[in-house]
Amino acid sequence: MRLSSLADYAVVMMAAAARHCGASCRLNATSLAEETGLPLPTVQKLVSKLAAAGLIESARGTGGGFRLARPPAAITVADIVEAIEGPIALTACVDNGKHDCAVEGACRVKPHWNAVNGAVKGALAGITLSQLSAAPAPAGAQHPESADRVPALAGEQV
Repeated sequence: MRLSSLADYAVVMMAAAARHCGASCRLNATSLAEETGLPLPTVQKLVSKLAAAGLIESARGTGGGFRLARPPAAITVADIVEAIEGPIALTACVDNGKHDCAVEGACRVKPHWNAVNGAVKGALAGITLSQLSAAPAPAGAQHPESADRVPALAGEQV
């Protein structure tokens, strides 16, 4: 499983916006493109998608630009990914609108996919923009805010 480039770039762009000033000041697409190394048309496209999802607020004209619609601690990676990719659904089994699986009627795993999907979505929802915009922790150390959110793997002692 891999995020699309646009979803990846949206996370990079939103983290840069959070580092600058969070929800307190306006940024422009040109300066954000320069800082992140993303092409300006890509940043503009992402601004449009993220604004439509309610994650950023944008204004045109003099004094315009965009800013985060909520504080960085209230925006998660799941919010950003869903704004670009749509709902997180690892298989057709968890996508309410699609039922195109050839083995759906006899599948013994189907009842468990919602739990798997929920775990992935929960992991993405457990990482906030404020965590991504902070200085990285030393190698091997967990971020203090997420230390109690990471579930132990089966058989792993906590």
